[in-house]
Amino acid sequence: MTSNTFEDTPHAPVSPIRGLGLLDRLLPLWIVIAMAVGVAVGKAEPGLKTDLERLRLADVSLPVGIGLIWMMYPILAKVRYGSMGGFAARPKLLGTSLVLNWVVGPVLMFVLAWTLLPDHPEYRNGLILVGLARCIAMVLVWNMLAHGSEDLAALLVALNSIFQIFFYSVLGYMFLTVVPGWLGAEETAVDISMWLIARNVLLFLGLPLLAGALTRYFLVRRRGAVWYDGTLAPRLGPIALVGLLYTIVVMFINQGDRIVDSPVDVGRIAVPLAAYFALMFSVAFIVTRRLGFSYEDTTAVSFTAAGNNFELAIAVAIGVFGVSSGEAFATVVGPLIEVPVLVGLVYLSLWLGKNLFLRTGAVLES
Repeated sequence: MTSNTFEDTPHAPVSPIRGLGLLDRLLPLWIVIAMAVGVAVGKAEPGLKTDLERLRLADVSLPVGIGLIWMMYPILAKVRYGSMGGFAARPKLLGTSLVLNWVVGPVLMFVLAWTLLPDHPEYRNGLILVGLARCIAMVLVWNMLAHGSEDLAALLVALNSIFQIFFYSVLGYMFLTVVPGWLGAEETAVDISMWLIARNVLLFLGLPLLAGALTRYFLVRRRGAVWYDGTLAPRLGPIALVGLLYTIVVMFINQGDRIVDSPVDVGRIAVPLAAYFALMFSVAFIVTRRLGFSYEDTTAVSFTAAGNNFELAIAVAIGVFGVSSGEAFATVVGPLIEVPVLVGLVYLSLWLGKNLFLRTGAVLES
């Protein structure tokens, strides 16, 4: 334990304005434009949506899958894999993250879904599937923007992926079949393939993780770590953000018309989703801050707790309930609400970092 102020941390965030480049600073505007472009293109070219849907990989739209890998690869190429072993000696940090992700998150989404959607069991089931799917993609972008620990975020994403393979099916059965039976409600029969989950993780985490690790290994050997971290790594962030904007455009081409045509249902689904993202981030930030973790670690834990693996939730909903089901519709709404809410949480995190960590002169865990 060392006594460092917030100013001493290696990636200490400053104000949201001075700490972000032009692309980052105007990201909410770019996201709104990307959403509008996607909806406009989808309305103007309805046949394009059908063409894009035909291109599928692991039950996920291939154009969306390309965007996910595009987002993740640059961030995973920045991770210092040699330093990740140090986190293994900090069980309190890893244990806190796992409890938040695999106990608090699923229970919170279940409570919100049942409380706010009592008359829509199909939407409720879709949200529960989202709550069980821990994030392996966009969380890396949000954490990067908020100046969280990219090494820790990559490790937590990998741990969540392993847990996802083994526990998603079990928790899906518990929260969709067993627990509703305890409450006297109608049970939902589910059969979620473990291979579907493993395949999703291998494609959308395994490929960019392998590519990022190999990129770092060979270029550090060729040019050195100083050049890699000082020259190349800062240029990788904008590439990830462009991948994010591309993904948003494709998502809204695929589903924007359905969102626009069903505003009331979207609003009903959006309320528990927005509450979930905000509450999960807040709880995680407060807990990890009170445990004495640094800003970088607190941010990484908070965003990995708040984000969800929407591509997995969508794939499972379509595979179990059908592409036209209410469950699939609810999972599709998920990332469309998550994106603007978590962008706002990025700015909140930067503000909290400056005002909470700096002004209190907090002792941070090294």
